[in-house]
Amino acid sequence: MSEMETTNDQNPAPKRKEKKPSRSQMRSASRRLALQAVYQWQMNQSAISEIETQFVMNEEQEMNACDKLYFRELLQGVTASAKKLDNLFEELLDRPLSELDPIELAIMRIGSFELSQRLDVPYRVAINESVELAKGFGATESHKYVNGILDKLAQRVRREEIAARRNS
Repeated sequence: MSEMETTNDQNPAPKRKEKKPSRSQMRSASRRLALQAVYQWQMNQSAISEIETQFVMNEEQEMNACDKLYFRELLQGVTASAKKLDNLFEELLDRPLSELDPIELAIMRIGSFELSQRLDVPYRVAINESVELAKGFGATESHKYVNGILDKLAQRVRREEIAARRNS
């Protein structure tokens, strides 16, 4: 152990500054919280304002580590346009929408929202973030299903972006 690392009363170890999360880490945290909030809305149809307030006021929700504006945009955008988002991916499913697991449905809605409404988010990021949510919250193989559906959706709604990426 070096002298700088000693931890006695006379020579305490230097305190390390906590690193501020990056923008992408904050966005990922926003998506995780939005997933939980959208799931809650799907399950009990509470008012969005109530759900948002619960998340903002709850210290355990890690709101300090997320992009609060992005969380709000995802929550409000996904819930306000849920039917429209469902219509974007419903025909790509191998089963009726009503048979989707509620977590998968919430993830698909968030991914569809980002693909169709947030053109500033690269399509690969939107898909990857949704896959990561499915790995963390979904059933064992749901990430593969989410990946397949959102990839097909991206082919439709981000055709130009995908073509440009292939040509570069």
